[in-house]
Amino acid sequence: MILARGIPLKVIGGLQMNAQFNDNLKLQEADGVEITTIIDNYTDVILESTEVARRAPIYAGEWISPAPLAEHGLSLLIKVFRGSEEHTILFDAGWSDIGVPFNLKLFGIDVNKVEAIVLSHGHMDHIGALMEILKVKKSVPLILHPHAFAAPRGLKLPNGRMVKFPTLDEQAVIKAGADVVKTKSPHLLASGLAASTGEIKRVTDFEKGMPNACLERNGKIEPDPILDDQAIVIHVKGKGLVVVSGCGHAGIINTIYHGRNITKIDKVYAVLGGFHLSGPLFQPIVGRTVEELKKIDPEIIVPMHCTGWYAINEIAKEMPGRFVLNSVGTRLIL
Repeated sequence: MILARGIPLKVIGGLQMNAQFNDNLKLQEADGVEITTIIDNYTDVILESTEVARRAPIYAGEWISPAPLAEHGLSLLIKVFRGSEEHTILFDAGWSDIGVPFNLKLFGIDVNKVEAIVLSHGHMDHIGALMEILKVKKSVPLILHPHAFAAPRGLKLPNGRMVKFPTLDEQAVIKAGADVVKTKSPHLLASGLAASTGEIKRVTDFEKGMPNACLERNGKIEPDPILDDQAIVIHVKGKGLVVVSGCGHAGIINTIYHGRNITKIDKVYAVLGGFHLSGPLFQPIVGRTVEELKKIDPEIIVPMHCTGWYAINEIAKEMPGRFVLNSVGTRLIL
């Protein structure tokens, strides 16, 4: 069975997953995109700049001090351009309440210029500084999946015990001034030049989510499919689709397929963000993921955050002309 745009429909766990695109999503072409890494797992202040990746300066007349902070988390500032228009989106907010505000100040970024905040999902390494940001930026649209407020959620240990994650408090977020937009569907941003993907359809036969993720419901611990996982897509004129993933819990290949489906754009120009391929649970699918990425054939691929050392090195080895090593402060010119 074939879906729109030639993407095969898979049967997963006996369920036929419908991945048809949303005809109502009218994504406009952008003239360009700049994506600055506010927080990632890795910082390296001596990486050289390239045409695509402009590194954070280590000196400006004198050495910059202090150095940028890194942590196990992700936060990206996305600027989208069309003519004289410039729109700014903040995608995720790292783990701690310190890292993102510190680096925003260090890089001279004015939070008040942010038009919308998008959360890829409700895990602690993506929501950590949200409340701190809301102290500065009032009445900002906050776009997320309803499941981002699910609680309690966490990891199930081999002994059956649940280790709980810090979670989002919906009432606290609203009280802090966020204009909360809960949606499972794609949502246009930046005057139609970008969109959050909404809930990602899971159609591949090898991306199984996070096996040990769990949540507590009615006193019972059950698997957490992390339905709130979403990405951002942008169509750059003459180049193709930019797909920005937070953690890729739905699978980075599923995420790309879904981005194609909802936008009706086949050509993928760049793929970046967390691909969640780190650790022994995910190492068995790294080869297949890289194989599928090579078929999709993006011109630029920037694995970040939870992609993991092994997977990043496999991508670098198999796609050397397209791979970009990320670091905190890197500004991608797309």
